[in-house]
Amino acid sequence: MSSSPVVVWFRLDLRLQDNPALNAALQRGVPIIPVYIHDEQADVKWKEGAATRCWLHYSLKALDESLREKGSELVIFQGDSLKALRALIDKTKATTVFWNRRYEPEIIKRDSGIKTELNKNGIEAKSFNGSLLHEPHTVANKSGLPFQVFTPFWKHCLTLEKEAPTQSNLKSLTAAAGIPKGVKLDLLGLLPKLGWDKLFYSKWQPGEAGAHVRLKRFLKQAASEYTDQRNIPSHEGTSGLSPHLHFGEISPRQIWKACLDLKAGDFSSLSRGVQVYLSEVGWREFAYHLLFHFPQIPTQALRADFNRFPWKQDAKGLKAWQKGNTGYPIVDAGMRELWTTGWMHNRVRMIAGSFLVKDLLIDWREGASWFWDTLVDADLASNTMGWQWVSGCGADAAPYFRIFNPILQGMKFDAEGEYVRKWVPELSKLPNEFLHEPWNAPSEVLERAGIKLGRDYPKPIVNHGEARDAALAALKTIKKD
Repeated sequence: MSSSPVVVWFRLDLRLQDNPALNAALQRGVPIIPVYIHDEQADVKWKEGAATRCWLHYSLKALDESLREKGSELVIFQGDSLKALRALIDKTKATTVFWNRRYEPEIIKRDSGIKTELNKNGIEAKSFNGSLLHEPHTVANKSGLPFQVFTPFWKHCLTLEKEAPTQSNLKSLTAAAGIPKGVKLDLLGLLPKLGWDKLFYSKWQPGEAGAHVRLKRFLKQAASEYTDQRNIPSHEGTSGLSPHLHFGEISPRQIWKACLDLKAGDFSSLSRGVQVYLSEVGWREFAYHLLFHFPQIPTQALRADFNRFPWKQDAKGLKAWQKGNTGYPIVDAGMRELWTTGWMHNRVRMIAGSFLVKDLLIDWREGASWFWDTLVDADLASNTMGWQWVSGCGADAAPYFRIFNPILQGMKFDAEGEYVRKWVPELSKLPNEFLHEPWNAPSEVLERAGIKLGRDYPKPIVNHGEARDAALAALKTIKKD
Protein backbone atom coordinates (compact mmCIF):
# COMPACT_ATOMS: atom_id res chain seq x y z
CA MET A 1 0.00 0.00 0.00
CA SER A 2 1.22 3.49 -0.85
CA SER A 3 2.69 5.52 2.00
CA SER A 4 1.86 8.83 0.33
CA PRO A 5 -0.36 11.11 2.43
CA VAL A 6 -4.13 11.24 2.22
CA VAL A 7 -5.88 14.58 1.80
CA VAL A 8 -9.02 14.81 3.96
CA TRP A 9 -11.13 17.60 2.55
CA PHE A 10 -13.32 19.02 5.32
CA ARG A 11 -16.54 20.75 4.28
CA LEU A 12 -19.78 20.71 6.31
CA ASP A 13 -18.37 17.95 8.50
CA LEU A 14 -16.27 19.95 10.95
CA ARG A 15 -15.67 17.21 13.52
CA LEU A 16 -13.17 14.45 14.25
CA GLN A 17 -15.44 11.66 15.51
CA ASP A 18 -17.95 9.88 13.28
CA ASN A 19 -16.28 11.47 10.29
CA PRO A 20 -16.24 8.69 7.65
CA ALA A 21 -13.74 10.45 5.37
CA LEU A 22 -11.29 11.03 8.21
CA ASN A 23 -11.82 7.53 9.58
CA ALA A 24 -11.10 5.96 6.18
CA ALA A 25 -7.90 8.01 5.96
CA LEU A 26 -6.82 6.96 9.45
CA GLN A 27 -7.29 3.32 8.51
CA ARG A 28 -4.71 3.74 5.75
CA GLY A 29 -2.05 4.29 8.40
CA VAL A 30 -0.38 7.08 6.43
CA PRO A 31 0.10 10.80 7.13
CA ILE A 32 -3.03 12.91 6.76
CA ILE A 33 -3.47 16.41 5.39
CA PRO A 34 -6.64 18.02 6.82
CA VAL A 35 -7.73 20.81 4.50
CA TYR A 36 -10.61 23.26 4.28
CA ILE A 37 -11.17 25.23 1.06
CA HIS A 38 -13.23 28.39 1.23
CA ASP A 39 -14.64 28.31 -2.30
CA GLU A 40 -17.24 31.04 -2.58
CA GLN A 41 -17.86 30.33 -6.26
CA ALA A 42 -18.83 26.70 -5.66
CA ASP A 43 -22.47 27.68 -5.36
CA VAL A 44 -22.54 31.34 -6.22
CA LYS A 45 -26.34 31.44 -5.87
CA TRP A 46 -26.11 30.45 -2.22
CA LYS A 47 -23.03 31.99 -0.66
CA GLU A 48 -22.98 31.82 3.12
CA GLY A 49 -25.05 34.48 4.82
CA ALA A 50 -23.53 36.80 7.39
CA ALA A 51 -24.65 34.76 10.41
CA THR A 52 -23.39 31.44 9.06
CA ARG A 53 -20.09 33.01 8.07
CA CYS A 54 -19.65 34.04 11.69
CA TRP A 55 -20.39 30.51 12.90
CA LEU A 56 -18.07 29.07 10.26
CA HIS A 57 -15.18 31.18 11.55
CA TYR A 58 -15.50 29.84 15.08
CA SER A 59 -16.18 26.30 13.93
CA LEU A 60 -13.02 26.23 11.81
CA LYS A 61 -11.10 27.65 14.75
CA ALA A 62 -12.43 24.91 17.02
CA LEU A 63 -11.58 22.19 14.49
CA ASP A 64 -8.04 23.50 14.08
CA GLU A 65 -7.58 23.56 17.86
CA SER A 66 -8.78 19.95 18.10
CA LEU A 67 -6.40 18.88 15.35
CA ARG A 68 -3.49 20.69 17.00
CA GLU A 69 -4.18 18.78 20.21
CA LYS A 70 -3.57 15.65 18.15
CA GLY A 71 -0.35 16.95 16.62
CA SER A 72 -1.86 18.08 13.33
CA GLU A 73 -3.49 21.26 12.03
CA LEU A 74 -6.12 22.44 9.60
CA VAL A 75 -4.75 23.87 6.37
CA ILE A 76 -7.04 26.53 4.90
CA PHE A 77 -7.09 27.52 1.26
CA GLN A 78 -9.21 30.05 -0.55
CA GLY A 79 -10.48 29.93 -4.11
CA ASP A 80 -11.38 27.26 -6.64
CA SER A 81 -11.56 23.84 -4.95
CA LEU A 82 -10.12 21.80 -7.82
CA LYS A 83 -7.19 24.17 -8.29
CA ALA A 84 -6.45 24.12 -4.57
CA LEU A 85 -6.55 20.32 -4.43
CA ARG A 86 -4.31 20.00 -7.48
CA ALA A 87 -1.77 22.41 -6.03
CA LEU A 88 -1.79 20.51 -2.74
CA ILE A 89 -1.38 17.17 -4.51
CA ASP A 90 1.52 18.47 -6.60
CA LYS A 91 3.30 19.80 -3.54
CA THR A 92 2.79 16.81 -1.22
CA LYS A 93 2.68 13.93 -3.76
CA ALA A 94 -0.61 12.78 -2.24
CA THR A 95 -2.42 10.17 -4.29
CA THR A 96 -5.70 10.06 -2.39
CA VAL A 97 -8.42 12.59 -1.53
CA PHE A 98 -11.33 11.72 0.75
CA TRP A 99 -14.36 13.85 1.57
CA ASN A 100 -17.91 13.57 2.88
CA ARG A 101 -20.73 14.21 0.47
CA ARG A 102 -22.97 17.26 0.26
CA TYR A 103 -26.35 17.35 -1.47
CA GLU A 104 -26.94 20.89 -2.69
CA PRO A 105 -27.52 20.76 -6.49
CA GLU A 106 -24.60 22.97 -7.48
CA ILE A 107 -22.26 21.24 -5.03
CA ILE A 108 -23.19 17.80 -6.38
CA LYS A 109 -22.35 19.00 -9.87
CA ARG A 110 -19.08 20.57 -8.73
CA ASP A 111 -17.98 17.53 -6.72
CA SER A 112 -18.76 15.15 -9.55
CA GLY A 113 -16.51 17.17 -11.84
CA ILE A 114 -13.71 17.24 -9.27
CA LYS A 115 -13.86 13.48 -8.77
CA THR A 116 -13.74 12.91 -12.53
CA GLU A 117 -10.77 15.23 -13.02
CA LEU A 118 -8.79 13.75 -10.13
CA ASN A 119 -9.44 10.21 -11.31
CA LYS A 120 -8.21 11.14 -14.79
CA ASN A 121 -4.90 12.10 -13.21
CA GLY A 122 -4.55 8.86 -11.30
CA ILE A 123 -5.73 10.29 -7.97
CA GLU A 124 -8.04 8.17 -5.87
CA ALA A 125 -11.00 10.40 -5.02
CA LYS A 126 -13.62 8.89 -2.76
CA SER A 127 -16.63 10.38 -1.00
CA PHE A 128 -18.65 9.15 1.98
CA ASN A 129 -21.95 9.77 3.74
CA GLY A 130 -21.18 11.85 6.79
CA SER A 131 -24.31 13.95 7.25
CA LEU A 132 -27.47 11.85 6.90
CA LEU A 133 -29.00 8.73 8.40
CA HIS A 134 -30.03 7.64 4.91
CA GLU A 135 -28.84 9.20 1.67
CA PRO A 136 -31.58 10.46 -0.65
CA HIS A 137 -30.85 8.02 -3.45
CA THR A 138 -31.32 5.06 -1.09
CA VAL A 139 -34.87 5.93 -0.01
CA ALA A 140 -37.90 5.42 -2.28
CA ASN A 141 -41.57 4.57 -1.99
CA LYS A 142 -43.13 1.33 -3.19
CA SER A 143 -43.23 2.67 -6.74
CA GLY A 144 -39.53 3.47 -6.65
CA LEU A 145 -40.24 7.19 -6.60
CA PRO A 146 -39.24 9.85 -4.07
CA PHE A 147 -41.54 10.51 -1.16
CA GLN A 148 -43.46 13.78 -1.05
CA VAL A 149 -45.27 13.28 2.26
CA PHE A 150 -43.32 13.15 5.50
CA THR A 151 -45.23 10.53 7.50
CA PRO A 152 -44.80 7.62 5.07
CA PHE A 153 -41.23 8.77 4.44
CA TRP A 154 -40.38 8.63 8.13
CA LYS A 155 -42.23 5.36 8.73
CA HIS A 156 -40.17 3.83 5.94
CA CYS A 157 -36.94 5.28 7.36
CA LEU A 158 -37.71 3.76 10.75
CA THR A 159 -37.66 0.32 9.14
CA LEU A 160 -34.19 0.86 7.68
CA GLU A 161 -31.03 -0.08 9.51
CA LYS A 162 -29.04 2.85 10.88
CA GLU A 163 -25.27 2.74 10.67
CA ALA A 164 -23.52 3.14 14.00
CA PRO A 165 -21.27 6.20 14.44
CA THR A 166 -17.63 5.48 13.64
CA GLN A 167 -15.13 5.82 16.44
CA SER A 168 -11.83 7.08 15.05
CA ASN A 169 -8.53 6.20 16.64
CA LEU A 170 -7.13 9.71 16.70
CA LYS A 171 -3.92 8.50 18.33
CA SER A 172 -2.93 7.27 14.89
CA LEU A 173 -3.39 10.72 13.35
CA THR A 174 -0.04 11.61 11.81
CA ALA A 175 0.66 14.98 10.23
CA ALA A 176 2.20 14.98 6.76
CA ALA A 177 5.50 16.74 6.14
CA GLY A 178 6.00 19.52 3.63
CA ILE A 179 2.45 20.82 3.64
CA PRO A 180 2.27 24.25 2.01
CA LYS A 181 1.06 27.07 4.21
CA GLY A 182 -2.53 28.05 3.67
CA VAL A 183 -4.21 31.33 4.52
CA LYS A 184 -4.85 32.46 8.06
CA LEU A 185 -8.42 32.05 9.21
CA ASP A 186 -8.83 35.76 9.94
CA LEU A 187 -8.00 36.60 6.35
CA LEU A 188 -11.14 34.84 5.12
CA GLY A 189 -13.08 37.84 6.44
CA LEU A 190 -15.88 35.74 7.90
CA LEU A 191 -16.57 37.85 10.97
CA PRO A 192 -18.94 40.83 10.86
CA LYS A 193 -17.45 44.29 11.12
CA LEU A 194 -19.88 45.59 13.74
CA GLY A 195 -18.91 43.25 16.55
CA TRP A 196 -22.22 41.34 16.50
CA ASP A 197 -20.24 38.15 17.06
CA LYS A 198 -19.48 39.08 20.67
CA LEU A 199 -23.17 38.72 21.58
CA PHE A 200 -23.42 35.68 19.34
CA TYR A 201 -20.55 33.96 21.14
CA SER A 202 -22.22 34.48 24.52
CA LYS A 203 -25.16 32.33 23.32
CA TRP A 204 -23.38 29.73 21.20
CA GLN A 205 -20.34 27.48 21.47
CA PRO A 206 -19.49 26.50 17.90
CA GLY A 207 -17.48 23.34 17.42
CA GLU A 208 -17.65 19.63 18.09
CA ALA A 209 -17.28 19.97 21.87
CA GLY A 210 -20.05 22.57 22.05
CA ALA A 211 -22.37 20.33 20.03
CA HIS A 212 -21.99 17.44 22.45
CA VAL A 213 -22.41 19.68 25.48
CA ARG A 214 -25.69 20.92 24.04
CA LEU A 215 -26.87 17.39 23.19
CA LYS A 216 -26.13 16.08 26.68
CA ARG A 217 -27.89 19.03 28.28
CA PHE A 218 -30.94 18.56 26.08
CA LEU A 219 -31.22 14.84 26.76
CA LYS A 220 -30.88 15.43 30.50
CA GLN A 221 -33.14 18.46 30.90
CA ALA A 222 -35.67 18.84 28.09
CA ALA A 223 -35.96 15.81 25.83
CA SER A 224 -38.59 13.91 27.80
CA GLU A 225 -40.94 16.93 27.71
CA TYR A 226 -40.05 17.93 24.16
CA THR A 227 -43.53 17.24 22.74
CA ASP A 228 -45.07 20.11 24.70
CA GLN A 229 -42.16 22.35 25.63
CA ARG A 230 -40.81 22.68 22.07
CA ASN A 231 -43.69 25.06 21.30
CA ILE A 232 -43.01 27.49 24.15
CA PRO A 233 -40.50 30.08 22.88
CA SER A 234 -39.64 31.42 26.34
CA HIS A 235 -38.42 27.98 27.47
CA GLU A 236 -35.27 26.04 26.60
CA GLY A 237 -37.44 23.26 25.24
CA THR A 238 -35.62 22.53 21.99
CA SER A 239 -32.18 21.06 21.43
CA GLY A 240 -30.62 24.07 19.68
CA LEU A 241 -28.54 21.60 17.68
CA SER A 242 -29.55 22.78 14.21
CA PRO A 243 -26.44 24.95 13.57
CA HIS A 244 -24.18 22.20 14.90
CA LEU A 245 -25.86 19.74 12.55
CA HIS A 246 -25.59 22.12 9.61
CA PHE A 247 -21.84 22.51 10.04
CA GLY A 248 -21.38 18.83 10.76
CA GLU A 249 -20.00 19.38 14.27
CA ILE A 250 -22.24 16.50 15.28
CA SER A 251 -23.83 13.86 13.07
CA PRO A 252 -27.42 12.59 13.02
CA ARG A 253 -26.00 9.12 13.69
CA GLN A 254 -24.45 10.36 16.92
CA ILE A 255 -27.73 11.98 17.94
CA TRP A 256 -29.67 8.85 17.04
CA LYS A 257 -27.36 6.65 19.11
CA ALA A 258 -27.37 9.01 22.10
CA CYS A 259 -31.17 9.01 22.11
CA LEU A 260 -31.48 5.23 21.76
CA ASP A 261 -28.88 4.70 24.48
CA LEU A 262 -31.42 6.22 26.88
CA LYS A 263 -33.43 3.01 26.56
CA ALA A 264 -30.80 0.41 25.67
CA GLY A 265 -31.12 0.99 21.94
CA ASP A 266 -34.87 0.41 21.71
CA PHE A 267 -36.73 3.13 19.76
CA SER A 268 -40.18 1.86 20.77
CA SER A 269 -39.29 2.23 24.47
CA LEU A 270 -38.22 5.86 24.18
CA SER A 271 -40.40 8.52 25.74
CA ARG A 272 -42.86 10.25 23.46
CA GLY A 273 -40.78 13.42 23.71
CA VAL A 274 -37.60 11.74 22.47
CA GLN A 275 -39.45 9.98 19.66
CA VAL A 276 -40.92 13.28 18.52
CA TYR A 277 -37.47 14.88 18.70
CA LEU A 278 -36.00 12.14 16.50
CA SER A 279 -38.83 12.77 14.04
CA GLU A 280 -37.51 16.34 13.79
CA VAL A 281 -34.18 14.84 12.78
CA GLY A 282 -36.32 12.96 10.27
CA TRP A 283 -37.70 16.24 8.91
CA ARG A 284 -34.11 17.27 8.21
CA GLU A 285 -33.63 14.00 6.33
CA PHE A 286 -36.85 14.67 4.42
CA ALA A 287 -35.64 18.14 3.47
CA TYR A 288 -32.52 16.68 1.87
CA HIS A 289 -34.59 13.98 0.21
CA LEU A 290 -36.68 16.70 -1.44
CA LEU A 291 -33.73 18.89 -2.41
CA PHE A 292 -31.91 15.95 -4.00
CA HIS A 293 -34.89 14.75 -6.04
CA PHE A 294 -36.34 18.19 -6.82
CA PRO A 295 -33.29 20.45 -7.20
CA GLN A 296 -35.36 23.36 -8.52
CA ILE A 297 -37.15 24.01 -5.22
CA PRO A 298 -34.83 26.67 -3.73
CA THR A 299 -36.17 29.07 -6.36
CA GLN A 300 -39.37 27.43 -7.64
CA ALA A 301 -42.44 26.13 -5.85
CA LEU A 302 -42.72 22.36 -5.88
CA ARG A 303 -46.44 22.80 -6.56
CA ALA A 304 -46.21 24.44 -9.95
CA ASP A 305 -49.56 26.24 -9.63
CA PHE A 306 -48.01 28.46 -6.94
CA ASN A 307 -45.60 29.88 -9.50
CA ARG A 308 -48.64 31.87 -10.70
CA PHE A 309 -49.49 33.22 -7.25
CA PRO A 310 -50.03 37.03 -7.23
CA TRP A 311 -47.38 38.00 -4.71
CA LYS A 312 -47.17 41.68 -3.77
CA GLN A 313 -44.18 43.95 -4.21
CA ASP A 314 -44.14 45.62 -0.80
CA ALA A 315 -40.72 46.95 0.16
CA LYS A 316 -42.08 48.86 3.14
CA GLY A 317 -43.89 45.82 4.54
CA LEU A 318 -40.88 43.60 3.96
CA LYS A 319 -38.59 45.98 5.83
CA ALA A 320 -41.03 46.25 8.74
CA TRP A 321 -41.12 42.45 8.97
CA GLN A 322 -37.33 42.14 8.75
CA LYS A 323 -36.76 44.67 11.52
CA GLY A 324 -39.51 43.40 13.83
CA ASN A 325 -41.75 46.43 13.47
CA THR A 326 -45.00 44.91 12.20
CA GLY A 327 -47.10 45.88 15.22
CA TYR A 328 -47.78 42.21 16.02
CA PRO A 329 -45.74 41.45 19.16
CA ILE A 330 -45.09 37.72 18.69
CA VAL A 331 -43.91 38.31 15.12
CA ASP A 332 -41.73 41.24 16.12
CA ALA A 333 -40.24 39.33 19.05
CA GLY A 334 -39.19 36.51 16.75
CA MET A 335 -37.66 38.79 14.14
CA ARG A 336 -35.71 40.69 16.79
CA GLU A 337 -34.49 37.45 18.38
CA LEU A 338 -33.28 36.41 14.93
CA TRP A 339 -31.44 39.67 14.32
CA THR A 340 -29.82 39.62 17.76
CA THR A 341 -28.83 35.97 18.13
CA GLY A 342 -28.86 34.45 14.65
CA TRP A 343 -31.62 32.06 15.69
CA MET A 344 -35.38 32.01 16.10
CA HIS A 345 -37.56 29.56 17.97
CA ASN A 346 -39.19 27.10 15.55
CA ARG A 347 -42.79 27.85 16.57
CA VAL A 348 -42.16 31.54 16.04
CA ARG A 349 -40.53 30.83 12.67
CA MET A 350 -43.85 29.38 11.54
CA ILE A 351 -45.79 32.35 12.89
CA ALA A 352 -43.44 34.93 11.37
CA GLY A 353 -43.30 33.04 8.08
CA SER A 354 -47.05 32.80 7.83
CA PHE A 355 -47.35 36.53 8.55
CA LEU A 356 -45.01 37.40 5.69
CA VAL A 357 -46.60 35.25 3.01
CA LYS A 358 -50.24 35.34 4.10
CA ASP A 359 -50.79 38.62 5.95
CA LEU A 360 -48.45 40.65 3.75
CA LEU A 361 -48.70 38.46 0.60
CA ILE A 362 -44.94 38.78 0.11
CA ASP A 363 -43.18 36.04 -1.86
CA TRP A 364 -41.85 33.21 0.32
CA ARG A 365 -38.50 33.53 -1.47
CA GLU A 366 -38.02 36.94 0.15
CA GLY A 367 -38.40 35.30 3.53
CA ALA A 368 -36.10 32.44 2.61
CA SER A 369 -33.47 34.95 1.49
CA TRP A 370 -33.66 36.91 4.76
CA PHE A 371 -33.41 33.77 6.85
CA TRP A 372 -30.50 32.61 4.71
CA ASP A 373 -28.57 35.73 5.65
CA THR A 374 -29.52 35.95 9.32
CA LEU A 375 -29.79 32.37 10.62
CA VAL A 376 -26.75 30.60 12.05
CA ASP A 377 -28.42 27.33 11.02
CA ALA A 378 -29.20 28.50 7.48
CA ASP A 379 -29.38 25.26 5.56
CA LEU A 380 -30.52 25.18 1.93
CA ALA A 381 -32.58 22.02 2.29
CA SER A 382 -34.29 22.84 5.60
CA ASN A 383 -34.74 26.54 4.87
CA THR A 384 -36.35 25.79 1.51
CA MET A 385 -38.63 23.11 2.89
CA GLY A 386 -39.69 25.30 5.82
CA TRP A 387 -40.66 28.24 3.66
CA GLN A 388 -42.47 26.10 1.10
CA TRP A 389 -44.28 24.35 3.95
CA VAL A 390 -45.56 27.55 5.56
CA SER A 391 -46.48 28.94 2.12
CA GLY A 392 -48.46 25.85 1.15
CA CYS A 393 -46.48 25.37 -2.06
CA GLY A 394 -44.18 22.48 -1.16
CA ALA A 395 -44.25 18.78 -0.33
CA ASP A 396 -46.53 17.87 2.56
CA ALA A 397 -47.06 21.58 3.09
CA ALA A 398 -49.55 23.26 5.37
CA PRO A 399 -52.60 24.14 3.25
CA TYR A 400 -52.48 27.73 2.10
CA PHE A 401 -55.81 28.36 3.81
CA ARG A 402 -54.18 27.49 7.15
CA ILE A 403 -53.28 31.01 8.22
CA PHE A 404 -51.70 31.55 11.62
CA ASN A 405 -53.44 34.21 13.67
CA PRO A 406 -50.50 36.02 15.32
CA ILE A 407 -52.67 37.23 18.19
CA LEU A 408 -54.03 33.79 19.11
CA GLN A 409 -50.63 32.16 18.55
CA GLY A 410 -49.06 34.63 20.95
CA MET A 411 -51.75 34.07 23.57
CA LYS A 412 -51.43 30.29 23.29
CA PHE A 413 -47.67 29.85 23.22
CA ASP A 414 -46.55 32.93 25.16
CA ALA A 415 -49.44 33.22 27.59
CA GLU A 416 -47.42 34.95 30.30
CA GLY A 417 -45.63 37.15 27.79
CA GLU A 418 -42.09 36.19 28.83
CA TYR A 419 -40.90 35.89 25.25
CA VAL A 420 -42.48 39.10 23.98
CA ARG A 421 -41.34 41.10 27.00
CA LYS A 422 -37.76 39.92 26.47
CA TRP A 423 -37.53 40.88 22.81
CA VAL A 424 -40.04 43.73 22.66
CA PRO A 425 -39.19 45.50 25.93
CA GLU A 426 -41.20 48.60 25.07
CA LEU A 427 -44.30 46.49 25.77
CA SER A 428 -42.99 45.04 29.02
CA LYS A 429 -45.37 46.99 31.29
CA LEU A 430 -48.52 46.00 29.44
CA PRO A 431 -50.73 43.48 31.25
CA ASN A 432 -51.01 40.03 29.68
CA GLU A 433 -54.57 40.79 28.64
CA PHE A 434 -53.38 43.27 26.02
CA LEU A 435 -49.79 42.22 25.41
CA HIS A 436 -50.49 40.42 22.14
CA GLU A 437 -52.92 43.05 20.84
CA PRO A 438 -51.78 46.38 22.31
CA TRP A 439 -53.99 48.35 19.91
CA ASN A 440 -57.01 47.08 21.85
CA ALA A 441 -55.70 48.33 25.18
CA PRO A 442 -57.63 51.30 26.65
CA SER A 443 -55.79 54.59 26.49
CA GLU A 444 -55.29 54.69 30.26
CA VAL A 445 -53.68 51.21 30.18
CA LEU A 446 -51.31 52.30 27.42
CA GLU A 447 -50.51 55.47 29.32
CA ARG A 448 -49.68 53.59 32.51
CA ALA A 449 -47.41 51.30 30.47
CA GLY A 450 -45.64 54.33 28.99
CA ILE A 451 -46.71 53.47 25.45
CA LYS A 452 -47.96 55.68 22.68
CA LEU A 453 -48.75 53.51 19.65
CA GLY A 454 -47.09 54.80 16.53
CA ARG A 455 -44.31 56.35 18.60
CA ASP A 456 -43.05 53.78 21.12
CA TYR A 457 -44.36 50.76 19.28
CA PRO A 458 -45.83 50.59 15.76
CA LYS A 459 -49.48 50.21 15.02
CA PRO A 460 -50.28 47.01 13.08
CA ILE A 461 -49.16 47.39 9.49
CA VAL A 462 -52.15 45.29 8.35
CA ASN A 463 -55.46 44.20 9.81
CA HIS A 464 -55.15 40.43 10.25
CA GLY A 465 -58.80 39.70 9.48
CA GLU A 466 -58.73 41.69 6.28
CA ALA A 467 -55.34 40.26 5.34
CA ARG A 468 -56.66 36.72 5.80
CA ASP A 469 -59.55 37.41 3.45
CA ALA A 470 -57.15 38.87 0.87
CA ALA A 471 -54.90 35.82 1.12
CA LEU A 472 -57.78 33.43 0.53
CA ALA A 473 -58.96 35.52 -2.43
CA ALA A 474 -55.45 35.39 -3.90
CA LEU A 475 -55.44 31.61 -3.50
CA LYS A 476 -58.60 31.32 -5.59
CA THR A 477 -56.85 32.96 -8.53
CA ILE A 478 -54.49 29.99 -8.98
CA LYS A 479 -56.99 27.21 -8.42
CA LYS A 480 -57.95 25.21 -11.46
CA ASP A 481 -61.59 25.28 -12.47
